[in-house]
Amino acid sequence: MKMVLRPFRPSVLAFLLIASIASFAEGTRTWEQSKFEELSKGTAKGIAIRSNGGLELAPAFKTVATTPSTYVWSVAADRDGAIYAATGAPGRVYRISADGKSTAIFEPQELQVQSLLMTKAGVLLAATNPDGKIYRIERNTGASVAGKSEYSASVFFDPKTKYIWNMLLDDAGNLFVATGDQGEIFKITPKGDHSVFFKSDEAHIRVLAWDRQGNLIAGSDGSGLIYRISPAGDGFVLYSAPKKEITALAVDSAGNIFAAGIGEKRPGGLPLLAPPLSPVPPPSAQPATGQGQPGLVISNAPASSSPMTVIPLPGVGAPGGSEIYRISADGTPTRFWTSREDLIYALAFDSRQHLLAGTGNRGHIYAITGEDEYSDLVKAGASQITCFAAAPGGGLLASSSNLGKVFLLASTPEAEGSYESDVLDARIFSRWGRADLRSTGNVELFIRSGNVDNPDRNWSPWQKIDQAKGAEISAPPARFIQWKAILHAGAVTPRVESVTVNYLPRNVAPDFDDVTVQAGIRYQSLPKVTLPDTPNTSSGAPQPRFDIPPPLLRDRDGIGVKWAVHDDNDDQMVYSLYYRGEGESRWLLLKDNISDKFYSFDAALLPDGAYKVKVVASDAPSHSPEQALTAEKESARFEDDTTAPQISGLAAAMEGNRLHVSFQASDNFSPIKRAEYSIDAADWQFIDPVGQLSDSKAESYDFFVPVQPPAGALTKSAEAEHIVVVRVYDRYDNMNSAKAVVRGR
Repeated sequence: MKMVLRPFRPSVLAFLLIASIASFAEGTRTWEQSKFEELSKGTAKGIAIRSNGGLELAPAFKTVATTPSTYVWSVAADRDGAIYAATGAPGRVYRISADGKSTAIFEPQELQVQSLLMTKAGVLLAATNPDGKIYRIERNTGASVAGKSEYSASVFFDPKTKYIWNMLLDDAGNLFVATGDQGEIFKITPKGDHSVFFKSDEAHIRVLAWDRQGNLIAGSDGSGLIYRISPAGDGFVLYSAPKKEITALAVDSAGNIFAAGIGEKRPGGLPLLAPPLSPVPPPSAQPATGQGQPGLVISNAPASSSPMTVIPLPGVGAPGGSEIYRISADGTPTRFWTSREDLIYALAFDSRQHLLAGTGNRGHIYAITGEDEYSDLVKAGASQITCFAAAPGGGLLASSSNLGKVFLLASTPEAEGSYESDVLDARIFSRWGRADLRSTGNVELFIRSGNVDNPDRNWSPWQKIDQAKGAEISAPPARFIQWKAILHAGAVTPRVESVTVNYLPRNVAPDFDDVTVQAGIRYQSLPKVTLPDTPNTSSGAPQPRFDIPPPLLRDRDGIGVKWAVHDDNDDQMVYSLYYRGEGESRWLLLKDNISDKFYSFDAALLPDGAYKVKVVASDAPSHSPEQALTAEKESARFEDDTTAPQISGLAAAMEGNRLHVSFQASDNFSPIKRAEYSIDAADWQFIDPVGQLSDSKAESYDFFVPVQPPAGALTKSAEAEHIVVVRVYDRYDNMNSAKAVVRGR
């Protein structure tokens, strides 16, 4: 019998033992949802999900306008309440009226409008890319066309640089312009005089902000530097971020600077350059949407023109998520918030001085209330939130790309919000018990159930759970269940802390996959681990348990039985092992109350013969006696042979210079496998039986062996004494031997 034995590694066993710790499924189960990672799987409408768990009403959020362009990079508002949007693909400036109607008021030759700024005098400044300029856009006071006032645009400033990324005004009306390709910041006075205010050694200055002392704060792309630049233009690096690109800045009332960083640096501080991207087709073609990164290549050039320009927009090739850093007033930097999935493109403060982060590529807006504490406020109908700006009448405007939209994020919460959980798959037809709701304020809870995983395919209707009357679930028994919470604003702030659904799956019998018997091995028992009592799981269904392959040893006197069985209830099981000889009708108990899925025993316990074993599995440890179920499975036929073959009639005699040997071998169960002989302790030599084929329980052997006298011997070979030893093996390598002495003459 041959087998491959794999070495047993204790470290692997220890890992599997730890991984196998899970709750046994006994009786009533619970499905509790309270944590952020659980609640984030559901669908929220007007609901914020807190990072420390629970639901609450989100700020009111609505779409102000959907532009014809794919990307909206910047927004601004005038004193009359009109909103302006800077867009790309195609590059336009749109004026959005109070009724949400968009009108293109500026169509530059450049590929996109990157930044907008409204001056105190009501003049709109628009910066374009690439090889861009800053345009002054003003409404004409004269004639109108089709009832709409026309706008005129003139070049206000041409920095002669490749890119213009951001603009900022100071209290004196000086304009500061962040540019790319040369990493310069320009200063333009109200009279139109301009100069290089600050020159960095970075390729791009992306964003600008003012600190509380009147210093200019600037974030770069390349090495992720955050500069503090004095009114005299003297720069100082406040922080070299772990990320390569600073995409947004915000300063709170206490003077803390918040900066968002994305993109990975290479070792040694070198930036990780983004791979070249293919240009977006011109406007006549279908605009590209749903790209992997928010900063996409944009081109409005006709097909016959020279090669399209690649614009290094924020976020291109930025793996590794994003981070927010806080630099305190004394200059101490700390990592304030991080996300592996979201890329941050905009920062702002709401009316409660909570830091808001606009992200992609899932279009989420987060309110960050403390270090690594946040609420997922909104999921917009777009891929990236690209900009925040103060809204007329309060709140914040938010722009997006993919699709190019403008939203209003109010400073007050929604009057009502709803949340639908993900669907629980109980895996088995189940009865529903109570639904426990922990909440404050005016909260309604609803439940529905069904037998397909899609709730839209003929599930039961939503049924309200009356917490004052036992909170019983009246939804019909089924395999799947879902809950919904509706929060109503009121004197007490509505919040949901947790929802717990109690249910009892219908018990089903265990199901065997296989039963195997292997002779010549013995399984080793594993150390017993006490499993903790953790009946509640966030998913509702029991956590998967791992079957640890038992280590085995070669033992020709052992028989190992192993079985694979699963239980859809994931119940704890106990096993009984029976055996039956071939031709017999009665099963005999070999061992009961087995907790492992294997068992070994001495082969000598069974007389030589053919057998089958049967394993009976019971889920009795997890159920009351009247509810327990069993299943059984028989193994394939196997043979047990522990008795060595018998040797009889061994005779040996010299005939001339040859030794004539004959004997018979027999076994009471299995065929003779092979025979060997040795003369005078020489090496073993194989011999064929009479007829050559060894396929019977009895074989005869008759052979001659030439014998030479030992070197230097004085006697002839026929006169010397010889010792003949033969040995015989059956099919299961049971061996017997016999000896004969040939006396010399």
